Amino acid sequence: MDTPLETDVATAAQLLREGAIVLDVREPFEVATCAVAGSRHIPMRQIPETLPDLPRDRLILVLCHHGGRSLRVTQYLRANGFAQVRNVAGGIDAWAEQIDPTLARY
Repeated sequence: MDTPLETDVATAAQLLREGAIVLDVREPFEVATCAVAGSRHIPMRQIPETLPDLPRDRLILVLCHHGGRSLRVTQYLRANGFAQVRNVAGGIDAWAEQIDPTLARY
């Protein structure tokens, strides 16, 4: 099965409940404002050096503020042999709006 490049936040939330990993690529100050519970935080600039630490056997959902940085990281991971990677369209902003309204928006 081909993994779609992007997924909406409702589908991402369901996939998270089913065992997917949320990879948050925002900067530390952004994560301090709000974050998806249980997500793994690796700033975008550190992704190349952390490739060996990322699982290749689980679905990775990449998240940023609105979806731009995470899309670039998703494409980078796919280009480096990660087949099960999806961008979370709309990012943490859409997540806060649609999934967890208790999260701060910025």
